[in-house]
Amino acid sequence: MESKKEFFLECYKLGIIKFGRFTLKSGIESPFYVDLRPLASDPKILKNLANYLLEMLPLDNFDLICGVPYAALPMATAMSLESYIPLIIKRKEAKNYGTKKLIEGIYQKGQNCLLVEDVITSGKSLIETIAEVEQEDLKVADIVVVLDREQGGKQLLESKGYRVHTLFNISEVCEILQENGELSDEEVKRIQDFLAGNHIQFEEKIRASYEQKLNNAQHSVSKKLLETALAKQSNLIASADVTTTQELLDLAEKVGPHIIALKTHIDILSDFDYEKTITPLKALAAKHKFLLMEDRKFADIGNTQELQFTSGVFKITDWADFVTSQVIGGFESLDCFKNVGVVAIIGMSSKGALTTNSYREEALKVALSHPNVIGGVSQNELPEEILLFTPGVNLAESGDGKGQQYNTPEHVFKTLHTDFIIVGRGIYKSENPAEAAVTYKNEGWNAYLSSLEKKAIQN
Repeated sequence: MESKKEFFLECYKLGIIKFGRFTLKSGIESPFYVDLRPLASDPKILKNLANYLLEMLPLDNFDLICGVPYAALPMATAMSLESYIPLIIKRKEAKNYGTKKLIEGIYQKGQNCLLVEDVITSGKSLIETIAEVEQEDLKVADIVVVLDREQGGKQLLESKGYRVHTLFNISEVCEILQENGELSDEEVKRIQDFLAGNHIQFEEKIRASYEQKLNNAQHSVSKKLLETALAKQSNLIASADVTTTQELLDLAEKVGPHIIALKTHIDILSDFDYEKTITPLKALAAKHKFLLMEDRKFADIGNTQELQFTSGVFKITDWADFVTSQVIGGFESLDCFKNVGVVAIIGMSSKGALTTNSYREEALKVALSHPNVIGGVSQNELPEEILLFTPGVNLAESGDGKGQQYNTPEHVFKTLHTDFIIVGRGIYKSENPAEAAVTYKNEGWNAYLSSLEKKAIQN
């Protein structure tokens, strides 16, 4: 392909940018007007554009491509053809007949979708599109844009945790056109003045700190978790998905100093014995000052859950500080967990999980209203009234081939505003679990501190 500059000049010949005085949709008068739709009429240019956009991206990250209607649809189609990444089509609005679908195409819940946009100004159309795509339980992390008007939209989206890849910005193309004799110095100055005076206004938002959440915490377990996090400067929960008592106790000893809680699946131990398993485990928790979280994921009627919680060989009620529970049994099914905190399962990290958007909405209503619930497990941001526990956190991998989807500490704190990260295989499968725990502790704490910085959001 020709150079990026030469490519832009070829595009420019199609009349994609006009200079003068133009009234925009917002009512603002602009010295330039951008319309990239003519690019779709030149097959060679459209093909080259697709390849330029694809070259900027980590293609292994995406399962799907979706263009923002309408100008970006042919661009997204060309990218799909060049990359063999499947295309889905978003309608401007759903039809009131037929399937009434807003998103057309073949896709599975949990897949990662790359969004394609022609021009970004305020970022409003992208924010709306992201919400509609995520409504279908697809994930959006990256957006590729042909031209950034440099009026704040890119910064807005990045402040919300999205990665925005831009091929050109208006300052860059003005420089190219000026060098090529297409724009005068006076016209360039007028555009620069316009950009300086028409940047999107932002207000500042500060994430609630652990200290602030501690002041507002109502449940004793919430308070203890937050106090432990502050004392140890850690937000790390280690998942102990091991199958013998010795493995469990060895892991607890190694990672205990660096975690705020150890998450157990007590029923997968092949040699469980209350005195030999729980008694020394509780001693290690006291020694290293961490809480015990039994990831039982209770999911039954209240009476059955109460028996599972208090009876049987595990006697979870005697040793767990908090437990996980589905809320599919309804509000009253959580009444039995009187002496522990409950982390409600709002959403799961596995690909294709059935915790759809409508389910999450109803589950959240229960979680917010029940006094035993201290937080939720979710892959989406939750209201600050409850604590957010995010599983599937891993620094080294993007997935495990079995449907598990991983996120980095930086991503979950910046995008989801999580409170605690849950790390499993990244620690217990590592050659040195203690060293891995220190790494995740530091990464998680630094990500939390970074998330306290002021976030720019649209007025």
